[in-house]
Amino acid sequence: MEVLLLFAVFFVLLVVGIPIAFSLGIASLSYLMLAGIPLTIVPQKMYGGIDSFVLLCIPGFILAGNLMNVGNITEHIVRFSNALVGHIRGGLGLANVGGSMIFGGISGTAVADAASIGSVMIPGMARAGYDKPFAAAVTAASSTIGPIIPPSVPMIIVGSLSGVSVGRMFLAGAVPGLLLGLAMMVTAYILAVKRNYPKEKRVTLKALIKEGRSAFWALLMTFIILYGIIGGFFTPTEASVVASVYAFVVGMFIYKGLTWRNLPTLLVDTALTAGALMLLVGLANLFGWILTSERIPQMIADGILGISDNKYAVIMILNLLLLFVGTFMETIAALIILFPALLAVATGVGMDPVHFGIMAVLNLIIGLTTPPVGVCLFIVAGIGELPMVQVARAIVPFLVCNLLVLLAVAYIPAISLWLPNLIMGVQ
Repeated sequence: MEVLLLFAVFFVLLVVGIPIAFSLGIASLSYLMLAGIPLTIVPQKMYGGIDSFVLLCIPGFILAGNLMNVGNITEHIVRFSNALVGHIRGGLGLANVGGSMIFGGISGTAVADAASIGSVMIPGMARAGYDKPFAAAVTAASSTIGPIIPPSVPMIIVGSLSGVSVGRMFLAGAVPGLLLGLAMMVTAYILAVKRNYPKEKRVTLKALIKEGRSAFWALLMTFIILYGIIGGFFTPTEASVVASVYAFVVGMFIYKGLTWRNLPTLLVDTALTAGALMLLVGLANLFGWILTSERIPQMIADGILGISDNKYAVIMILNLLLLFVGTFMETIAALIILFPALLAVATGVGMDPVHFGIMAVLNLIIGLTTPPVGVCLFIVAGIGELPMVQVARAIVPFLVCNLLVLLAVAYIPAISLWLPNLIMGVQ
């Protein structure tokens, strides 16, 4: 009875538009009151969910991303990407994807990518003669690269849940992230040729070098983070602090888009974003504890293995389940609630934990661009002042290409494991 109430309250709150964190919290509170469990368990489980040194790097990377965005880094990234591929048919669409691939290596979040790149590219592409729904769709689709290409907030969560090295998870996301970007570029190019979208003038070598220099500091930041973690110079948490200091110096003294005046607003925005994320982590941990106490994860695992114990069939079932969950639940909440149980199923049929972690994150972030919840769809629809239906229709070709990459990642472990095994050794 209590479990039915838990799920009923949760789904009703989601349907009426209550934020996922509050939906989890209210549903959990309803369960505890009906079950007669002391409410002192609420702060205990919430604190237990965020009491992790690794999770401290999340506010650091959010701050670094905000500093780089306010410091005009987005504009430099877009200009460099456009200089590289703008002369190709539909070049601004390709530049949009390329910009997301670079920006994803800074912010680590899809929402920040969609908002930052979208605010520059959607109006710019519309002025250049592209259909607005296409501009919004390519922005939303490419924003999903952010949580795959390192650094990545969801990969940090996976590392903390599974005990796998965060550095290994970061490396494992690099090749799938590049594949995602290339697949979306091909899709954007095919659509551009079919619809006869414009192309820019080819820039001179001198201009290309100039734009490359301007984007150099963004590329260097990703290298510092990865090399520092993998080389053992600092932990992911320390890396986030280094990234923030680096972003401050670059934004203030090199790009000069950051000023002392806008620092207070930036810090408040970072605190609000990080606070909301930590609240979500804490409440998801409480919700997850309730599910565990009711043996729901074990029932899910037994149900999956009851259908089939064939490795390839189980991988397909896991994909379908995660894709479904990703369409209505926020990525981090879904990972905290489901990942431990599904990891046991995956490793039980012989999947590497790192391979499953990449597959799980990729499934869930595709949900960020899938109706009905699709947070990134709402962001780009707002920027482009478009009806949600138009953006959802325009993103279908990109969803298809992302699903094809997902299948490749799911069934070819080497795509995820080759780079971490090469650099950090086979575990």
